[in-house]
Amino acid sequence: MSNNPQKLTKLGAICLAFALGAAACASDEPEAAVETTAAEASTDESTEAMEDAGTIVDVASEAGSFTTLLAAAEAAGLVDTLNGDGPLTVFAPTDDAFAAALDSLGLTAEELLADTDTLTSILTYHVIAGEVKSTDLSDGMMAATVNGAEITVDLSDGVKIDGANVVTADIEASNGVIHVIDAVLLPPAGDAMEDEAMEEEAMEDEAMEDTELPATVVDIAAEAGSFTTLLAAAEAAGLVDALTAEGPITVFAPTDDAFAAALDSLGLTAEELLADTDTLTSILTYHVVPGRVLSTDLADGNVTTLNGADITVDLSDGVMINEATVTAADLEAENGVVHVIDSVLLPG
Repeated sequence: MSNNPQKLTKLGAICLAFALGAAACASDEPEAAVETTAAEASTDESTEAMEDAGTIVDVASEAGSFTTLLAAAEAAGLVDTLNGDGPLTVFAPTDDAFAAALDSLGLTAEELLADTDTLTSILTYHVIAGEVKSTDLSDGMMAATVNGAEITVDLSDGVKIDGANVVTADIEASNGVIHVIDAVLLPPAGDAMEDEAMEEEAMEDEAMEDTELPATVVDIAAEAGSFTTLLAAAEAAGLVDALTAEGPITVFAPTDDAFAAALDSLGLTAEELLADTDTLTSILTYHVVPGRVLSTDLADGNVTTLNGADITVDLSDGVMINEATVTAADLEAENGVVHVIDSVLLPG
């Protein structure tokens, strides 16, 4: 074995370097493991804290300042949704915000809670699918709500949602996040009302379909029992076929009392009028307008009759046709519509 001092010195240096390197590696590995474990622990604690907080409904309930919001969710049947898996983002108006909104709308809380369609439209306008934290918001951002309409984010002065201030952000729940706002968000004007109007119109159309209309305007007059002179005049003038035809036509129908007053004014008996078929035809056709003209179709001005002469519509005080008042409107038949008037119209 060599006893060369130089070789021994080199061997010693190599062993020392190896030992130091091994010690350094052993020192680094536990430190990295400690950092990883700490990060995992932090994440677990955050998840546990969110789970401990409960659902969005639980968080709102515990806060104590969202009683109207929770009552509204209950009335609209949305509690299960807000308790679901989510995730959801809720912009939550406080009780004070709801009080201000009700005052502005001229409603009581009871009235709002009773209108479930409007209530649902308003509440779903405060909810976004997914978890959207304050750090995810951007100026001018348009976010689609569960309502279907979009809210607008404004970051130019704090955080505003459609003009409402976010007063507390990022309150986490197990199924989403809550941002507290100081005003109730109202969907764009017309959305809920248009849906409601369409539903009402559909119901009205369905009701009309279910209600069998009288076949003709003559049937309406005959069933009413107060147009015997009018019907006798139509018979005498040979106009019954015209009034029972397919149409559509609009008839301004004088009652028996209206005919009695007219005969008295003209100094005629009913028999004398019925015998003068030319005059009778002229008078009767002056009460008929081509087409189905409902009261909602009328406007101030002149309308041409089957007679060829115009009648004048005046809506300034009720509905007047010349000097006659419409006492009952829109009596519909399959071939037209009848408006009852209180005096006989006489051509000029």
